[in-house]
Amino acid sequence: MKETIVISPVTRIEGHAKITINLNEKKEVDQARIHVTQFRGFEKLCEGRPYTEMPALTARTCGICPVSHAIASSKACDNLLAVRPPKAGRNLRRIINLAQIVQSHALNFYHLSSPDFVFGFDANPEDRNIFKLMQTNPDMAKDGINLRAFGQKIIETLGGKRIHPTWIVPGGVSHEITKETKDSILAQIPQAMDIAQKSLKFFVSNLHKFEKEINSFGNFPSLFMALVSKKGKLEHYDGLLRFVDSEGKIVEDKIDPKDYKEYIGEAVEEDSFLKSPYFKPYGYEKGMYRVGPLARLNVADKCGTSLADEEFERFKNLNNGKPILQTFYYHYARLIEIIYAIERIEELLNEKETLNPQIRAYAQINRNQGVGCSEAPRGTLFHDYKVNNDGIITGVNLIIATGNNNLAMNAGVTQVAKTFVDGNNIKESALNRVEAVIRCFDPCLSCSTHAQGIYSSQIDIRDHNKELIESIKRG
Repeated sequence: MKETIVISPVTRIEGHAKITINLNEKKEVDQARIHVTQFRGFEKLCEGRPYTEMPALTARTCGICPVSHAIASSKACDNLLAVRPPKAGRNLRRIINLAQIVQSHALNFYHLSSPDFVFGFDANPEDRNIFKLMQTNPDMAKDGINLRAFGQKIIETLGGKRIHPTWIVPGGVSHEITKETKDSILAQIPQAMDIAQKSLKFFVSNLHKFEKEINSFGNFPSLFMALVSKKGKLEHYDGLLRFVDSEGKIVEDKIDPKDYKEYIGEAVEEDSFLKSPYFKPYGYEKGMYRVGPLARLNVADKCGTSLADEEFERFKNLNNGKPILQTFYYHYARLIEIIYAIERIEELLNEKETLNPQIRAYAQINRNQGVGCSEAPRGTLFHDYKVNNDGIITGVNLIIATGNNNLAMNAGVTQVAKTFVDGNNIKESALNRVEAVIRCFDPCLSCSTHAQGIYSSQIDIRDHNKELIESIKRG
């Protein structure tokens, strides 16, 4: 008789999900899947709203990475207006987006994932949390709080508040920064960099403890997608899309993000509210790709800042210069990106043009469709808007970073479950590893649940032997 193991809820992630592990008659794992069980539906909620509301409105899809949505949304609105913000406006947008990446990566590494690194995947469940970390490793816990605070304070200083700032607007940003603000942020950089480098040293020095996890946590060939600069460098705010395969061969390059639909298809499965994007030329069955920090480092030729590039070289040497396939190394890539982001924030603040009071371009609707694309902490983010001539939203398509990773997350939980789960002797530590591969991707599920055409509720009626009599599904 076939059986199903259900992990519900998946812990130490943002949002709500469960994992099902299907066993065969021999109680061996056949397949595992992640099911996202919440629905937000912002693609429909935004219809009928004026385009000017979109950066603030779509930021409400998430309390962890609202800046990412505001950035992609404002870029889509720039496209509707057919304007390019002044250099100062672009620099300030870049700074706040990089601050978002620092604070979000720090949240994942310290608060969500580090208990596994510090206490081990086999530790007691009650010990694998940030509170135990605060008791046993208070300096590390404080470092996590301080590094995240560094990013959040920049967001608050520039945007007016740490969550859902309304400072990012169509055409640029709403107000400039002062020299005093610039100097205040620069003064915080040495401490942030010291913490980031300390965290990287801790992680790398402990990798030898997790060889089995490294080799089985989502370790498979796939495509990788990210934005890169015109020179092929790591890029988060602007740039062109690039796809590479598992051997490092560039499959598609220099793609204008507005043409994303030519390369990315979107599928919907009945068991999840999370869409499943795929590389359209390869089809749904073979078009799996990954996004996010691991993908960005696999796709880029270099980072472009000194300290990050030093570590980037060591990172690339893990596979002799070819793409790193092990999903476990998302954590490594995240730490390199934190160092890069801190360096770039310092560079951008020291650019003379950043203090220029010309920060915003003004225009009326000049196009009826606009696409905005940027790199959120978790990967490539698309906002695609259609408007009428009065600037009222008539259609929205969102491809969220976490959605881009959906096929890879399902492949990852299946691989981990087959490696660690024994249906005859189910151990909690094995199930923790199944969850942990999801934490490698750092999914932001409330951001990404916009799939339509699937059931929003299901009632199962069973008899006294728990045999299914009837399922009632409602849309």
